[in-house]
Amino acid sequence: MIKKVLSKDGTPIAYETAGSGPTLILVTGALGDRSAATTLGSLLADHFTVVAYDRRGRGESGDTQPYAVQREVEDIAAVAKDAGGSFLLFGHSSGAVLALEAAHRLATVEKLALYEPPFVVSGAPVTTKEYTRNLQELLAAGRRGDAVEHFMISAVGVPKEVVRGMRSSPMWPSLERYAHTLPYDQAVMGDTMGGRPLPKDRWSGAAMPVLVMVGGESPAMFGNGADELVALLADARRKTIPGLSHAADPSVIAPILLEFFRGKGA
Repeated sequence: MIKKVLSKDGTPIAYETAGSGPTLILVTGALGDRSAATTLGSLLADHFTVVAYDRRGRGESGDTQPYAVQREVEDIAAVAKDAGGSFLLFGHSSGAVLALEAAHRLATVEKLALYEPPFVVSGAPVTTKEYTRNLQELLAAGRRGDAVEHFMISAVGVPKEVVRGMRSSPMWPSLERYAHTLPYDQAVMGDTMGGRPLPKDRWSGAAMPVLVMVGGESPAMFGNGADELVALLADARRKTIPGLSHAADPSVIAPILLEFFRGKGA
């Protein structure tokens, strides 16, 4: 059953729960709504009260303007309070960085697990002022599909020919539907994809146990960013998962999360 809770600024945030046990909130990345967490949630529902929610601007949640990252943190806080108070938190990709922001700002996060926050800490920047300007111009012109293509090619690094093939796939309309939220994820990432070291004190409040996971088949940038993040946090460790890439397999991730969140290591 879908529930709705009002965030601090009055925005309705839609979520649903499955299972029973400690509350575990799943945070999706760019262009995804709560349905993106369905498979992973079903694999963990025997052990946790798994909460999948629509980030603002997606699914059945509202989209009060102006956008601010703090509002997304408040959304997580509102969902957590409505679902039961203190909670565990997992995020994927840019959703991992949002989860990290929430863990930094909220005292009720007990443990945090991240899968491949897309930090770029060395080399050429992935996103630039030109990328952001082009994205905003495409969205302002109503060119939602072109905005998604721009994101996929410039920010994610998907080859042009692959993206152009994707545009005729059944999944493409759902990506276009959430194109307007791409600047939200860009705001969450901030300057952490600019080829520079991560800011030392940005997430100092995230003092709880943290697990940062990286796929063994993913580009080196994910591992480099994970290593730097782990070095900055008070109680964090990295785990490389052989055979996985950025599109994490829920059947592989679920048992690792279960071990970590239940205190048996990872």
